[in-house]
Amino acid sequence: MARGKKRVTIVDIAKLCGVSAKTVSRVLNGEPHVTDKIRDQVLATAKELKYQPNVVAQGLVSRRSYLIGLIYEKPSPSYVVDLQKGALERLHGERYRLIVLPVESVASDSEAVVKLLQATAVDGVLLAPPASDDSLILTELDELHIPFARISPTRLPEFGPSVAIDDIAAASEIAEHLIGLGHRRIGIIKGDATHAATEARLLGYAQAMARHGIPLNLDFVESGLFSFESGHDAALRLLKRPVRPTAILAQNDDMAAGAIAAARSLGIEVPRDLSVAGFDDSDIARVVWPALTTVRQPVEAMAHQAMDMLLATLAGDAPGPSAVHGHILQLRQSTAAPAST
Repeated sequence: MARGKKRVTIVDIAKLCGVSAKTVSRVLNGEPHVTDKIRDQVLATAKELKYQPNVVAQGLVSRRSYLIGLIYEKPSPSYVVDLQKGALERLHGERYRLIVLPVESVASDSEAVVKLLQATAVDGVLLAPPASDDSLILTELDELHIPFARISPTRLPEFGPSVAIDDIAAASEIAEHLIGLGHRRIGIIKGDATHAATEARLLGYAQAMARHGIPLNLDFVESGLFSFESGHDAALRLLKRPVRPTAILAQNDDMAAGAIAAARSLGIEVPRDLSVAGFDDSDIARVVWPALTTVRQPVEAMAHQAMDMLLATLAGDAPGPSAVHGHILQLRQSTAAPAST
């Protein structure tokens, strides 16, 4: 049986460069007391040999695992993909590796989440909603001295650093868009009640409606779980009412896509008979038909910056202040003026 190609080690690089393995180690670890000529030679040789550091060996020496955990609770697949893309992009060229740790329910499994993080021996953690707002998880990580960065938290600002958008302002803007088109009977599909963003976005909708003298009709508010199926079922309940809404605001794109499918099953054409708007600007917003009017929150960029903050903390540097990213209203074909009645 043919044997696999031998892994390149720092000893191989040292032999080719005519220096000691310790010198190669210093260069690869970015340590001082190495001449520029030798540093350039070692780095060029390492690149030529396609050297990959042995993270396990490094961990044994430094007592680090070089693992960073990403905690999230079964949100939409596209949201998770964007989180991972942003985090992995920032980790490119770093020693650390990302491990994804999905949780069925943060609200009921907070203690299990902390035990999972201890068992995996991660060096740091990225917390996505709703874990980023969970006081037990935040307190335990703090007491265990496990560095973390939070993505899209809405409360507990004393636990940082964090990266977010203004959910209230973003929700208000997309509601203003529908109102500007002439809609007054606006249905709402809320997300999972355990996510703080759910109430923040509802508040944003309500504030926009109040500015125009439109009361928030609780008969037009249904709950979902940020999934296509839950959005579909919630929309069916709204659209089967004796007086149905002329527009639906869904708190993420997956539920909005479900609402479009529900409307189609009832012979209701979007946007001629019903306008539908989402939130996130995930991939599904661009592939569903009609293409979805939504709010773009830069999830990938937020995850990238959160990872940057976490790496700074792990390096012993200041992570910088918590950041608020801007949002963009993406106008597409799923919204229009209401049909005249």
